[in-house]
Amino acid sequence: MKLIIEIPDHEVAFGMKVLKSLNFIKKAKPMSESSIELWNDLKDATNDVKLHKQGKIKLKTAQELLNEL
Repeated sequence: MKLIIEIPDHEVAFGMKVLKSLNFIKKAKPMSESSIELWNDLKDATNDVKLHKQGKIKLKTAQELLNEL
């Protein structure tokens, strides 16, 4: 399982030290700013699809997206 946690910038060194000291943690590494931005964009897109399936919002068709280009 993958888990994302948020640690204040001033506590990152300590947080990483704690995570790496736990023998069941396979890998712990900070995310880059671009990875965080991508992650947030994917969360937003997933939420939009969920709302669309519930009939709460209408998404653009592929043709509408192409016409914008």
